[in-house]
Amino acid sequence: MAEQLNQTDVTAGQPYPLGATYDGSGTNFALFSANADAVELCLYDNTGQHEIARLMLTRKTTDIWHGYIANLKPGCCYGYRVHGPFLPEQGHRFNANKLLLDPYAKQSRGEFVWHKSHYGFDSDDALEDLSFDSSDNAKWMPKAVVVEPFNTPNKGKNTIPWQQTSVVETHVRGFTINHPDVPASIKGTFAGMAQPEVIKYFKDLGVSTVELLPVQGFIDEHFLEQKGLTNYWGYNSLSFFAPHQNYLSGDSIEEFRQMVDAFHEAELEVVIDVVYNHTCEGNHLGPTVSFRGIDNASYYQLMPDDKRYYVNDSGCGNTLNVHHPRVMQLIIDSLRYWVEVMGVDGFRFDLASILGRQPQGFSQTSAFFQIIAQDPVLANCKLIAEPWDLGPGGYQLGNYPAPWSEWNDRYRDTIRKFWAGDRHQLPELARRLHGSSDFFEGSGRPPYASINFITSHDGFTLRDIVSYQERHNLANLEDNNDGHGSNHSKNYGVEGPTDDPIIDGLRWQMQRNFLATLMMSQGVPMLLAGDEMGRTQQGNNNAYCQDNDINWIDWAGIGEEQAALTQFTTKLLALRKQFSVLQPATYRHQPTDDSRESIEWFNQLGSEMTTQDWDAPDNKFISYLLTESGGNKYLLVIFNGADTAQSCRFPNTLTEPLHLIIDTANDSSRATHSSVESGLILAAHSMQILSSDPI
Repeated sequence: MAEQLNQTDVTAGQPYPLGATYDGSGTNFALFSANADAVELCLYDNTGQHEIARLMLTRKTTDIWHGYIANLKPGCCYGYRVHGPFLPEQGHRFNANKLLLDPYAKQSRGEFVWHKSHYGFDSDDALEDLSFDSSDNAKWMPKAVVVEPFNTPNKGKNTIPWQQTSVVETHVRGFTINHPDVPASIKGTFAGMAQPEVIKYFKDLGVSTVELLPVQGFIDEHFLEQKGLTNYWGYNSLSFFAPHQNYLSGDSIEEFRQMVDAFHEAELEVVIDVVYNHTCEGNHLGPTVSFRGIDNASYYQLMPDDKRYYVNDSGCGNTLNVHHPRVMQLIIDSLRYWVEVMGVDGFRFDLASILGRQPQGFSQTSAFFQIIAQDPVLANCKLIAEPWDLGPGGYQLGNYPAPWSEWNDRYRDTIRKFWAGDRHQLPELARRLHGSSDFFEGSGRPPYASINFITSHDGFTLRDIVSYQERHNLANLEDNNDGHGSNHSKNYGVEGPTDDPIIDGLRWQMQRNFLATLMMSQGVPMLLAGDEMGRTQQGNNNAYCQDNDINWIDWAGIGEEQAALTQFTTKLLALRKQFSVLQPATYRHQPTDDSRESIEWFNQLGSEMTTQDWDAPDNKFISYLLTESGGNKYLLVIFNGADTAQSCRFPNTLTEPLHLIIDTANDSSRATHSSVESGLILAAHSMQILSSDPI
């Protein structure tokens, strides 16, 4: 019985694997700490509320403290108290009064509650972190749980080629909390995401891949808790292995695996957003809840001239020390676990430049990229970088190694600027429509290295881009000083909601323009969930702390216009699947005698674009012709960003009539297709898409 354990019940055990591992007869515990003097294992009952034993891990092998306890079964909760020097100026912040969460915890139990005892220093000393605090924080800490090993791995089923990929970014809670077909008991959870009607929605929409905002365990920042707000997005990691417990409807992490299985059965991929650049422990004035108390000097990058302070390339107070082999091991072990055991198909890496930065700067040959490239589990996953951070040389768009893909913010900003009516945009627009070959092709990377997006969780929604000129973030309680200051948005005469039918009609048209542009571009399209139905965040462009209707999808509020936009998006996604020219594995260029697939750029007269056309500052008209393999099937995409209607002729190289399949000036998801002979008129602020074949 666990209640009768004493020190003699702890045998040597093994230093690997790290974490708590049940082998059918007992549990092995292993914790890395290079600078600790002693490690104390605190065992709790299955509720995590009652401590039943404190046992020392007396064996240390290559800086890993370990021990084995026979008959200790899954369900038991535990934490660590790590003894060592409290010398912040030397980088050491050990404090055995603090119960610490195992970095390898596969599950946690109990809520994290903010309390001053979480601070390793006396928090009553304002802005001072040098006085040791002796209060115990165990009452307010979640406990790690010894989990039952899964009998079979749940390996990802990444079978969708990159060039056929289309991504929707969404939030577990926000997508399901108001969904009418999700039972009340599982709204906002992984089980809710696994509901047939939820999965059917994604399948019917036509996307291939669902990218979830952070699902690894996270907590709210203290300053948000003091304001009555929460960290809704989840970029404040406490655990890199345990699923966020508030997204579990019950007490089993099997729920996450079941969700992934349900998506895979529908032939949909699951990608998760991961945060390995920093942790929830913040700067030198932050709490001691895990890494900081286990081995601060190893887990974090510290300022070389004063190790009391942290390198802050993340902008969140600290930066994980990926240069340390055990920290790198932690990240790789975590990634492998989410693929091999939890079944995901890939990852989107938050502030990924941190992971590729070496002491001399960012490098494609950094240890992290090399380890991923040779790893038999991870090398074939979908790997997506957010290619920037706040550190020196942090902006690295286009500089990641194959087979990585990257969020392309240059695409986002260019498309917004063009449709907002900015001048001098055509050359930049063409480069983005072409898959940003200027960033990726030179190093031999394909068009799908570019993740094209116009909106994401961070910033305005699509509806808000066409409804607000300025950010409206007062609900964040930061005096509207947070969030992007430059949104390249336009309100078309009224800030926010309007009853004016002309303005409202133009806004729906502009949303169709953005969606059509996104889906007709070379590269991988990423859609923010809710954009296809005109979801608004009421002008908030930094809604990270809003766990409410600002972020939740309003399923009950879907009216005729919202439903029509969803239909329109579905049609566009279907077109991507029908036309191989929209799924390029290589970059297309001007046609040559031996080219089978090409891209050509034309002006209003149907002639090839000239230097004068490209350089005209107020020219807002362009079209491009995509030719499929064999040279007898075409897709013509025409843009009119001007304030007035424009006439145009078809490319003079074409001899057959074209079929109009999309006209954003008319909601052509409900329109009949028409065949046109030689030219047409585009309404102001509109696009048309034509094909050599009827659809």
